[in-house]
Amino acid sequence: MTKSNHDQCSDYIAQTNLPTPIEESFAYHDRPGALQRLVPPWESVELEHSDNSLAVGSRVVMKTKVMGVPLRWVAEHTEYDPPNLFADTQVSGPFASWDHRHEFFKSDSDAGGSQLRDHIRYRLPMGQLGRIFGSGKARKTIEAMFAYRHRITRDDLQLSTDHPIEAMRVAVSGSSGMVGSSMSSLLTLLGHRVHPIVRSPDQDESSIAAWSSPEEAAKFDGVDAVIHLAGKSIASARWTDQIKSEIRDSRVIKTRQLCESLASLDNKPKVLICASATGIYGDRGEEVLNEDSAPHDDFLAEVAKEWEAACQPAIEAGIRVVNARFGIILSPSGGALQKTLTPAKLMGGALGNGKQWWSWMALDDVVGALYHAMATESVSGPVNFVAPASVRNRDFAKTLGRVLGRPALFPAPAFALRLALGEMADDLLLSSTRVEPAKLIQSGYQFRFTDLESFFQYSLGRNRLKSVQL
Repeated sequence: MTKSNHDQCSDYIAQTNLPTPIEESFAYHDRPGALQRLVPPWESVELEHSDNSLAVGSRVVMKTKVMGVPLRWVAEHTEYDPPNLFADTQVSGPFASWDHRHEFFKSDSDAGGSQLRDHIRYRLPMGQLGRIFGSGKARKTIEAMFAYRHRITRDDLQLSTDHPIEAMRVAVSGSSGMVGSSMSSLLTLLGHRVHPIVRSPDQDESSIAAWSSPEEAAKFDGVDAVIHLAGKSIASARWTDQIKSEIRDSRVIKTRQLCESLASLDNKPKVLICASATGIYGDRGEEVLNEDSAPHDDFLAEVAKEWEAACQPAIEAGIRVVNARFGIILSPSGGALQKTLTPAKLMGGALGNGKQWWSWMALDDVVGALYHAMATESVSGPVNFVAPASVRNRDFAKTLGRVLGRPALFPAPAFALRLALGEMADDLLLSSTRVEPAKLIQSGYQFRFTDLESFFQYSLGRNRLKSVQL
């Protein structure tokens, strides 16, 4: 850490090579939604206001917490020189002062890449007392934040480099959900135009109320790709006959109606990616499963089979259809990982006997693989969206506990899970589904995360990016 004798400020400089030319690297940061994508998922930060501009004078207001105390962080942009730099300063917030320059440089190599440099000069509050007691924690927080930001930026731009496609119009259902919101952000930052698919017409001219009227459905005309993720959550309530019916209908009926609308268009989308689930394989013990494995016959498997069959009108109309069979999607911001974090911090362990196989996939890989499937014409039919190496549930618990610094001591007995969740416990938590992503591997998708521990280190803020000396 370097300090100025004049103002006792600290400097932090993070530097990363990017695979894209300087213009594309800057544009990624200049597009709407960049800030939301770059906020680490473990941070308690909520974007309250932004005009989605880096122009001088524009402001960003975020809600955050420092040692559990809520506060607002207001930043104002002070420099804007595309594609070379933009800068912002703290107007009010957790630091006594904070000045941040985002600089972009052409790479010295012949590969056509660029270099991103974040240079922060900050001063802690409470003077000498703040430096003594807060400097270490502040530095670790900054190093973790920029380890995350630079990694996700580099990976996103590498994805764009691996798939050099023209800008597309992409309609996305479930765009407010965990996967849909991340996918919409990624598409926007890589230069595509996103049309949210909604249930009812709203004030957003870009949205499509797909199921409300023929006039709304006609807005799909000229859309290049449709990514259909919407459906009632399977884990939001104990399964009753009514809930099961709602789970089935929200997938099967809505998907069939959507596909019939797409099939009737004069200018049809080139590709439809429709969500499905590895639940189609059911509880299969030690069996290794791929896209050619036979489906099972329990509730979730039957729903998945009907869900995929509902895409037939689109297939018959000549639209390339991909059925994305999602495994357990991991992110601290939602889903299975978010639900297991608190028990893990309390030294919770395996579910049941812990021998069941969990086929997982990092959220960043889910959206990366969706982008890959959208851009790769050879990909069609059922595709398993899972990491190459499934893990046993007991190893999942041990790995998470190790990253959190907590031993996984206390298992959750199967009978207790069944008592609390009913049928859902067997189908979602205790079943063993060992799935391989054969089609993703064969089609050349480059996984961001194949090792569970490295993913936990990344997504839970355990990685550090040290400051460089210029």
